[in-house]
Amino acid sequence: MTETRPCSRKSPYPLWFFIPAAIIYGVLFLVPTVSSLWFSLTRWDLSTAEFIGLENFQQFFSEPFLVKGLVNTLIYAVTTSGLKTVCGLLLAVLLTSNIFARGFLRTLVFFPVLVSTIGIGITFTVMMHPTKGIINVTLETLGIPGPGWLTNPALALFSVALVDVWKGVGLATLIFIAGLAAISPDYYEAARIDGATRLQQFFRITLPLVRPATVIVVTLSLIGGLRSFDLIWAMTRGGPGFSSDVIASVIYKQYQAGFYGLSTAGNVILFALIAIIILPFTLWFNRREVEE
Repeated sequence: MTETRPCSRKSPYPLWFFIPAAIIYGVLFLVPTVSSLWFSLTRWDLSTAEFIGLENFQQFFSEPFLVKGLVNTLIYAVTTSGLKTVCGLLLAVLLTSNIFARGFLRTLVFFPVLVSTIGIGITFTVMMHPTKGIINVTLETLGIPGPGWLTNPALALFSVALVDVWKGVGLATLIFIAGLAAISPDYYEAARIDGATRLQQFFRITLPLVRPATVIVVTLSLIGGLRSFDLIWAMTRGGPGFSSDVIASVIYKQYQAGFYGLSTAGNVILFALIAIIILPFTLWFNRREVEE
């Protein structure tokens, strides 16, 4: 008997169809990435480049304010990602239940995602003014002394993080709503027949089955938090002092000061940081999903 081998499925498109995409990918991603790696090892300006090895990276990790930016980036990313995931899931559960004006509330939650980040930053900067802002004025009317949201070094980074969560939780909610819609109602019906409470249904049915949406939300939120710049720059410019500086704002400040090699090294560190955090996280979640 002759062994029959399954014939491999042939692509309907010839290989040269991929050439335009490969050229665009190479020009827009590979060339800038390799160039950044090279320039991070040099002291360069717009006309010359002098190879100095790892000096830029050594300087980056030896300057306290640069290391502060790195630590702040991790704190900011974890805070915003965690809050967006938790709040987005809870809002999605609420907005998929039978509540009054559900469609309007969904639109209301998603609306901040559509608004300009700079506009939101300027608006909240005014609202969080220590003496004239509407938030502290309201707190004073209730007899509560309002803190310096953006002027207190201990609060500035977390104040911006809360505004970031307010702006981005709508997208997380939308993704979770799509994940909840994919869960069959039969699971909940069977759980109700077995006498499971709503809390038990949430932890035993909703959380496990909404995991793919959770992976997407956490991944997007982490990447956005690690790369965040515009909202922080609009609200605090990294201040007071260096208390709310993140890697992106540090890179921008170094570039403004003419330290082009150091700012390029910061870009490489940011790229490596995102890869080191996101890739293992995604692989771990995907592996658990396959195993289960």
